[in-house]
Amino acid sequence: MATTVQPARRHTRRFVRAALMGMLTLVVVAVPTDIIDTPVFSREIPVRWWEYPVVAATVVLTFTWFAIQGPPPTDRASRRPLGGVLLAVFAVGCPVCNKLVLVALGTSGALGLWAPLQPFLALISLALLALAVVQRRRQSACATGVCATPQPTTVRQ
Repeated sequence: MATTVQPARRHTRRFVRAALMGMLTLVVVAVPTDIIDTPVFSREIPVRWWEYPVVAATVVLTFTWFAIQGPPPTDRASRRPLGGVLLAVFAVGCPVCNKLVLVALGTSGALGLWAPLQPFLALISLALLALAVVQRRRQSACATGVCATPQPTTVRQ
């Protein structure tokens, strides 16, 4: 006896999972970078104005990726959103609070080289996430047969 989940129930599950993943993304990106102020983390450089919209867009795109029904993602397909979120963490983080950047570049390098690159990293991370959403949407449409390619027709004479 096979049990099937009703479509409305599946839709609700997918939405709840997407909301949970969006909230997890918010916590993973905004708490360690101290965009959401907590006593656990601190920043030496104040939050810049563009970091708030980047975090918001990262959360929305992650939510959207999980909300779109599609075939189970392959390893490669699931790495693109993860790469976009991790890159967003580096993009919105305090340039002198990142230990990896400090070891590699020093304080002056972090402020002089890394900080000016961070807005570009943010754009790249959002582009990766947007591409992942578009790809997932296309796969979703193809799974339902909407994107089926028309068969070539032969011309009769």
